[in-house]
Amino acid sequence: MTDTLLALSTARCRIAPLHADDAAALAAITDASVTDQVDFLPTPFTAADARALIAGSGGGDVFHAVRDRREGRLQGVIGVHRRDARAVEVGYWFAAAARGQGLATEAVDAVVREIAASRPGAAIIAECHPDNERSRALLRRIGFLATGQTGRRPGRRVMKWRAGPGIDVC
Repeated sequence: MTDTLLALSTARCRIAPLHADDAAALAAITDASVTDQVDFLPTPFTAADARALIAGSGGGDVFHAVRDRREGRLQGVIGVHRRDARAVEVGYWFAAAARGQGLATEAVDAVVREIAASRPGAAIIAECHPDNERSRALLRRIGFLATGQTGRRPGRRVMKWRAGPGIDVC
């Protein structure tokens, strides 16, 4: 796998890298409910912030648009972050209107499976705040388990995909 997922499709969405013309839509879906959870996003998240995030995407940090298949509207973002030669981190946020419909689960699962297929043996991790139960539940649904490790970001705990038998201790 390169550091860019060229394109993925699921039953309800298309996933491809964000482009410069996505800045306004990205700013629109990145409200305080997102910036309160994602420590590297400023509040408020403006179109200028969106342009900067998109321009910086590439190399070890690639941000992907999740669009609904019918209308092509931006519904969410999935970041794929190379931690080192053997570990990849995924992170995501979705528009308030897209939450609670299973779209995030479908899209994040597709990205994680693509990473696993293209990087056999690589650790796939996510950092999640213990109080973010919706995100923790999504990660558990697609095969992540708590590791008990503290994340790099403030207040976050590390979860690992297919970590093997264990107990969720976050």
